[in-house]
Amino acid sequence: MSNAPQPRDSKHWNKHGIMFEADQPWEWPNLQCFTSHIESLGDGRFRFWYGTRRIEDGRMSSKLAVAEGTPGGEWTRTPVVHGENPTGSEMTLSNVPADWSVTQPVHMRLKDGRYRVYFWANVHHTVLRYLVADSDDGKHYRVLGHNRPVVIHAGDRAVEWPINYNGLVRPARQSRREPDDPTIQHELIVNDATNVYQLPDGTFELYSACTFTVPEGDPRYIAHDNAKGHVRVIDRLTSDDGLHFGNRQRVIVPDDDDPVDMQFYYLAVTYTDRGREGMLGRYPCGEQTMDIEYCFSDDGVKWTRNWRKGWLPRSQPGEAQDSYMVAAPGNLVQHDGKWWLFYNGNNVAHNRQDSHGEPRPTRVMLATIDRLFE
Repeated sequence: MSNAPQPRDSKHWNKHGIMFEADQPWEWPNLQCFTSHIESLGDGRFRFWYGTRRIEDGRMSSKLAVAEGTPGGEWTRTPVVHGENPTGSEMTLSNVPADWSVTQPVHMRLKDGRYRVYFWANVHHTVLRYLVADSDDGKHYRVLGHNRPVVIHAGDRAVEWPINYNGLVRPARQSRREPDDPTIQHELIVNDATNVYQLPDGTFELYSACTFTVPEGDPRYIAHDNAKGHVRVIDRLTSDDGLHFGNRQRVIVPDDDDPVDMQFYYLAVTYTDRGREGMLGRYPCGEQTMDIEYCFSDDGVKWTRNWRKGWLPRSQPGEAQDSYMVAAPGNLVQHDGKWWLFYNGNNVAHNRQDSHGEPRPTRVMLATIDRLFE
């Protein structure tokens, strides 16, 4: 788009370091604000949902939590206890099995006054589905059915193979469906890294990383990636109620001006007077690094990428936590004359086969910039 604004130069970002890390017993060792919607409370305080990840009984377990605090000051973190009828915390998520892992929350205040949270639920790679829960008080949320996914991963047992949709090809295999699993349309299959937004007219748009498959021998086939043979791109779906999505469109794909191994891991959107400011998960798969690339759109469908590099500079190896990967939350927040970016920083490669120094757990970090556009 010829009218797309030029982003503020990277040199104007001011990094403020680590805001908090996983120092609570129920958080250790990892936490992430990836996909979290950041809320400014108006008094220098911020609030957002985030995910925790720890080993329990020899298996990885992911849970949700809520952080509230002041940059440079104290942060109160409250675990969200989930289960069929959970107790033990002021924040609960009911009507979901307690042994399911839940992660990557997207929380919002709906225009009708209710509260909503979207999240990924998984069970040892047999369940991989994106669920939604609503609340009247912002404390106690009820899942609208763990067998009613908004979108779903191809690896979920409810998805029947073969798959041949939009470039994603999977051969036939024995069905793993259980009696109460939903019937899944292939239009709802995504990868993960999903962001959802309610628009001014009350409708919703969803951006998710999706994949198409390439054969071994294709230069885009990266054998050392955790999803070898898959190329990540960005699709957009829309909904009237935020529960039933469709009208799927592929909106961002690598092109001739990108390196052959370029993939896109997520798209986070901030709505401004100029249009949709996008933070695109720039993922050169061969390098296993991740950056935030600036992009822009008027309508959410046609995106201009006039900044084809990392917008927020990663630190030099050994210099700080965010030397290998930086990952954006669901949005930027304007406060006190600046734009605030809470992000995840990591010194470990995406496939975890390399690190800059001793591998360290993911932390919540902060950077600010005076304006988004030149």
